[in-house]
Amino acid sequence: MHPITHAQTRPDRPAIVMAGSGESVTYAQLDRTANRFARFLRAQGLGRDDAFALLMENNALYLQLVWGSQRAGTMMVPVSTRLTAPEIAYILEDSGAKCLVASTRYAGVVEALRRERPDLAVHIVGDDTDADGGLEAALAALPDGPIDDPWPGLYMLYSSGTTGRPKGIRPAPPKEPDVQASNPLVMLATMGAGMPADGEMVYLSPAPLYHAAPLGWCCTVHRLGGTVVVMEKFDPEGALAAIERYRVTDSQWVPTHFVRMLKLDEAARSRHDLSSHQRAIHAAAPCPIPVKQAMIDWWGPIVTEYYAGSEGVGMTLIRSDQWLTHPGSVGPAIHGKVHVCGPEGEELPAGADGLIYFENDTIPTYHNDPAKTAEAMHPQGWMTLGDIGHVDEDGFLYLTDRKSHMIISGGVNIYPQEIENLLITHEKVMDAAVIGAPEPDLGEQVVAVVQPRDMDAARGEGAAALEQELRDFLAPQLARIKMPRLFDFRPELPREANGKLYKRELREEFAARARAEA
Repeated sequence: MHPITHAQTRPDRPAIVMAGSGESVTYAQLDRTANRFARFLRAQGLGRDDAFALLMENNALYLQLVWGSQRAGTMMVPVSTRLTAPEIAYILEDSGAKCLVASTRYAGVVEALRRERPDLAVHIVGDDTDADGGLEAALAALPDGPIDDPWPGLYMLYSSGTTGRPKGIRPAPPKEPDVQASNPLVMLATMGAGMPADGEMVYLSPAPLYHAAPLGWCCTVHRLGGTVVVMEKFDPEGALAAIERYRVTDSQWVPTHFVRMLKLDEAARSRHDLSSHQRAIHAAAPCPIPVKQAMIDWWGPIVTEYYAGSEGVGMTLIRSDQWLTHPGSVGPAIHGKVHVCGPEGEELPAGADGLIYFENDTIPTYHNDPAKTAEAMHPQGWMTLGDIGHVDEDGFLYLTDRKSHMIISGGVNIYPQEIENLLITHEKVMDAAVIGAPEPDLGEQVVAVVQPRDMDAARGEGAAALEQELRDFLAPQLARIKMPRLFDFRPELPREANGKLYKRELREEFAARARAEA
């Protein structure tokens, strides 16, 4: 199953639809554009394994370029649109990208990059004022048949950089040269998540396409012959409206999306017909039990959760019916084997928290960073994504927190996720991040950075009142050592669109405060 096949058998089937504008791309159009972009890459001197970077917002061209790269054997490097010019310059240098494809929306960033890297080849999407007419004009001038030397392409994803500089995750090379070869995600989607292979699926993708999960799932849906409905930008009621408008059958989310939709008033939540919706998949971060329960109560037992990483080294998966008997779990392994290990690498018994490793035949590496690769490896050759958790007697995995997020206060290990999961369920809280900040006596103190639903009400005297209300809410559910010593209210948290918090920014901010006060 592959878009090439669907272009031949169902050429007029929509492959891509933009949720807001309604712009549509058929499988025949996708096939022609992908072939042209593969030719374009060859014309730019990019051969097998050569890298190029892609900096674009969610638009109808994005996935077409992805499929072109997949046919040219190149290494596509999706770049987060949240990054600054110096951060992007680092990724370009680290990945060895031979060129950058960028949209006009990021013209300012591109100009800064050109000043820093005057030798960088840049191809602009959507710029008809460019001397060469922009990328679209260049593609239109090329034949739309397949290239003579197709080879399976790959993409090298960079970590979010939530704890340091982003690291490129270099996948293992393809096992066979057929560009239409089966992909393991297809089996996981159909056998694990229950996605249909009849080509009738309509899939909603609400997150930025430069992230691993949206990119991987969208390509999987295309392999299955379905229609991908891409949201230009996530909006909670807009997502519900898209499900109704396009009769969406399948979707993929992060817990932050769930929280935003659950915080809508009842009128907004019940305004839209969601009866077509049959499967909702979510991942990216641990989902608080009350949030997951509320989503199942609202949407029914159609919610499936998985745990994996951009590294692609393993995956667990849990359906709603399984979760209801194992609340809080991310499920048993369906790809790779899970091991939970102690500080000396010893395997731990069921119920004991430790570092989670995946055992698999294929292990990726961190590009240009053998030290980070070595740090992630167990002596047995297993790989960790850096998460702490445990398995139960049934083999179901439970996540506790990221190892790097752990707070050590007064010699006690505190996992922020537990506190965040409680805070986010309070009716006056829209978002929350819990971090450790330097404290002379304790080493670190627990700090809760909170985005209230009503920021105006949390200013002045209102801040003290809200803080006390949150303390009273947490007190019966938390040990005293875990209670935040400081609450900080702000209109927004530095959260990536895939739901991941940039806790590094918050930790650096509070560390700077501590130094200034010392």
